[in-house]
Amino acid sequence: MSETSTPGAPARPTRLLLVDDDALVRAGLRMILSSAEDMEVVGEASNGSEAVEAVAAHRPDVVLMDVRMPGVDGLTAAGQITGRPGAPAVVMLTTFDLDEYVFQALQAGAMGFLLKDTPPRELVAAVRVVAAGEAMLSPTVTRRLVGHFAADAVSPRRHRAQERLRSLTERETEVLAAVGRGLSNADIGRELYMSEATVKTHVSRLLTKLGATNRVQVAIVAHEAGLLTDTQG
Repeated sequence: MSETSTPGAPARPTRLLLVDDDALVRAGLRMILSSAEDMEVVGEASNGSEAVEAVAAHRPDVVLMDVRMPGVDGLTAAGQITGRPGAPAVVMLTTFDLDEYVFQALQAGAMGFLLKDTPPRELVAAVRVVAAGEAMLSPTVTRRLVGHFAADAVSPRRHRAQERLRSLTERETEVLAAVGRGLSNADIGRELYMSEATVKTHVSRLLTKLGATNRVQVAIVAHEAGLLTDTQG
């Protein structure tokens, strides 16, 4: 959804849509995010149905959306938004740190999942990461997600995921595990002693081999296969 820019001109701000049924929450998010020079809040919505309409009207780059809302909830709206061509990245916000919400949000195509009490500086950083096309999960959510799949080791889903890993090289498997832990490309490069460009190449191959459309879905495969619990002991 990026716009063509004039050579030498500064990059346009990341366009944000805020979705929450609590006007005070939206006001707080607007104040925090508008303080960043590289971000612009272009619209607000109070429920999922309004969010879908607002995406069409304002063409945001990133949508920050509450999970629990009256009428159409955030998870349903996320699925409707991310299923469209040229869809913005969706970050789910909630006060409830529950496994079921995490998995449903990621399945719905969300690129991130953050708690509402995330410190302002971390919130701004998370939006920047998602706007750049990478996944963002809070450390607490990531730990719970790992635990959820570790407890589900004998499920058919785990066996299917493990079969999908058979086509990967050893290096690709290492990168997959790092993506599953929520590391950025830069962090993966430092950890595995590769250039960021090489990491991007490996991630691109993972998307192709695993039939995934974004790195969040790649991370889900890592969790489903039990790769993180296997590699982290």
